[in-house]
Amino acid sequence: MTQTGHLAHTDRFAAPLDPVVRRMRALRADLPARDGIAVFNRIYLTVTEEIGRLLAHGAFADPRAAATLDVLFAGRYLAAVEAATAGRRPPACWRPLFQYRRHPGIHPLQFALAGINAHIGHDLTLAVVDSCRELDAEPAALERDFDRVGDALAALEERIREELMPGPDLLEVADPMTHLLASWSLERARDASWSAAKVLWQLRELPGLAREFTDRLDDGVGLVTRCLLTPLSAGARGAGRPRP
Repeated sequence: MTQTGHLAHTDRFAAPLDPVVRRMRALRADLPARDGIAVFNRIYLTVTEEIGRLLAHGAFADPRAAATLDVLFAGRYLAAVEAATAGRRPPACWRPLFQYRRHPGIHPLQFALAGINAHIGHDLTLAVVDSCRELDAEPAALERDFDRVGDALAALEERIREELMPGPDLLEVADPMTHLLASWSLERARDASWSAAKVLWQLRELPGLAREFTDRLDDGVGLVTRCLLTPLSAGARGAGRPRP
C-alpha cells in the first residue's frame, strides 16, 4: 500500500472521532474556564485529538477496534454531561464532579483527576464490554489497543500534573494536597478497569449479577471521585454548600 493509500485507510478510522471532538470543543466554548467540567473537558479533548492523530497514522494494532473503543468511551462522558444538563442524574461516578464543579475551595488539578478517575474507573470498563459486543470479540482482542489508549492518557496525566500542580510554596502550606494527589494512580485505575471489564464480560450471560456488579463499580468509583474533590484551599472556608 502506498503512503497516500495508507493514510486514506487509517483516516477512515479516525473520522468517527470527529463528532466527539466537535462536541467537546463546543463544551469548551460554552463553559467558564474555572468550571470543574470545563477543566476535565479541556484535558479530555486533548487526549481525544491525540488518539485521532494516532489512528490517522496507524499507531494502533487494530484501528477499527481502537476507534470503536474510543468513540464508545467518550460517549459515556458526553452522555453524563447531557444527563446533568437536562436535569437527570448522571452515573454515581460523575455526580461529585457535577455537584462540586463550582466550589471555590477545589483546585483545578483536583477537578482534572476526579474526572479522569470517573471516566477510567467506570466508563472505560463499560466501554470495553460495549466494544466487545460491537466487534463480536473477546476482551483479549482489544488489550493491545486498550494499553495504547492508556499510554496516551498516562503521558497526558504527567503533563496535567506539571501544568496544574500548585507551586512549591502552596504545596508546603497545603500539605493535604500533596497527600491527596499521591493517593491516586492512573496506572492502578487503568489496571482495575481492565480487570473489571474482563469480569463483567464473563457475567454477560447473568444479567442480574452483571447489573449488580456494574452498580457497585459505579458507586465505588464515585466514592473515590468524591474523595479527590475534598476542598483543600482557603477558598473552602465560608464557601457553604456547593451549588448543584
